[in-house]
Amino acid sequence: MPSLLFKPALWPTLAAAAGIVLTVALGNWQLNRASEKTALAERIKAANRDALIALPAEEIKAEDIAWRRVEVHGRFEPKYAVLIDNRVLHGIVGYHVVMPLRIGDGERYVLVDRGWVAGTNSRSTLPHIATPSGTVTIVGLATVPSKRYLELSTKVAEGNVWQNFTLERYRAVVPITIQPVVIEQENALDDGLIREWGAPDLGIEMHYGYAFQWFTMAAAILIFYLVTHVRKRTQRPD
Repeated sequence: MPSLLFKPALWPTLAAAAGIVLTVALGNWQLNRASEKTALAERIKAANRDALIALPAEEIKAEDIAWRRVEVHGRFEPKYAVLIDNRVLHGIVGYHVVMPLRIGDGERYVLVDRGWVAGTNSRSTLPHIATPSGTVTIVGLATVPSKRYLELSTKVAEGNVWQNFTLERYRAVVPITIQPVVIEQENALDDGLIREWGAPDLGIEMHYGYAFQWFTMAAAILIFYLVTHVRKRTQRPD
């Protein structure tokens, strides 16, 4: 049976070591992110059992109430409403209605995703949105919209119809002061909107998938390094 000889070279060894350390570190980072989001998912489940948090008119930090159920009193401002396009419910294409609620008698607003409304037969005709004129009480989950979207068109915001929603984009075009969260309204109002909120997609499986890819790459680097640095030992003739 031929013997094998391991002859490492300096620079390839350093490069392989750096590659393995980097890919393992990235894999571990993805696992940590998955663990963090798993804990967040459990926190969201627990929010249904926690007491409601009263949302104040004073400025808050998003992390203080994010993914907690809140209650707020105020008046809707339809003038600054935004319709989020291409939202499908039970196979029907429609919109999510995001509208600011003026908190109490203050000058600060909080955005409320009031729910889903079906689209019309014409893209040029928007559906009618019924809005209570007086003070209302809103109960729902305080969410923080994602900042990452794949937008294939440059026309991402035409009037009050947007492809996707971010707080930064809203602040840039609407002249009101808003809290750093969006409430997914849960309680019923006589407005014809449908509120069916599924569990938020936190991307936990995505992080596990990325971690697997990084660890696979680390293993591939190691195997390639070993294959290219192990040679059959030359047998000397007797």
